[in-house]
Amino acid sequence: MTQARKEIAQDIDEAAGEIQQGASDLASNAQATAEKLGNTLSDFTGSNHSTLKGILLDIDGTLVLSNDAHAHAWVEAFAAFGYDIKFEQVRPFIGMGGDQVVPRLVPELSGEEGVGKQIADRRKELIINKFGADLSPAPGSRDLILRLKQEGFKLVVASSATSEELSVLLKAAQVDDLLTEEPKTTSDDADQSKPAPDLVQSALKKGKLEPGQAIMLGDTPYDIQAANAAGVNVIAFRCGDFDDSQLSGAVAIYDNPADLLAQFARSPLTDSEVVAIKP
Repeated sequence: MTQARKEIAQDIDEAAGEIQQGASDLASNAQATAEKLGNTLSDFTGSNHSTLKGILLDIDGTLVLSNDAHAHAWVEAFAAFGYDIKFEQVRPFIGMGGDQVVPRLVPELSGEEGVGKQIADRRKELIINKFGADLSPAPGSRDLILRLKQEGFKLVVASSATSEELSVLLKAAQVDDLLTEEPKTTSDDADQSKPAPDLVQSALKKGKLEPGQAIMLGDTPYDIQAANAAGVNVIAFRCGDFDDSQLSGAVAIYDNPADLLAQFARSPLTDSEVVAIKP
């Protein structure tokens, strides 16, 4: 073999080696990229998607038609302390914690102390001793709870009422006997009331649920704000008398529990997976 041919053969061998090394590098890079993508997808599905296991149940306005009664109780409670507050003024705030309602209507008052606290306490007394006896269940409340239990969902009562109020409300909703053993939250379980997420977070903890494992049933924009801030989706009912634009943060809106029950097979409750919202 001539010197020229030797040099050509050597060049070919070197080129082949470089091609082989390049192919090896490409394969390594492709594997690393695939692993990175796989980890990313795993993180996404692991942290944002979960099997639906539990239902967080708001009670006021959701399972019992109590929102107007609460507004009337506020009007009467304010009047007892010399404040002329109209039904139309207080009604839009029903669903908020009482400690937040008071200063919104009378800015110089605190809902946590002094006269403002007395007004809030008076409102609770009126619900328990006066208005509670005339409350009606929302259409389909009992049948919906029965269906949810039949489907095997873990139910958690997510209420901001006091224990005594909650007892009255559950009886009025005609579901008290169906929820005797289920975990329950009350006003004692939240440092901050709705629309802060504290109550929903407490309900998740009591139910041993992650945000992506639960959906909340509610009726006010404050339910939606609180739940979404805790990473939980909401199915909203119109029976609380808030319009659809105010309930737009919900994943679905139905007239009442009966309407959800009638459309159960096509509802978010039949999805095998739910998505946790990032607070």
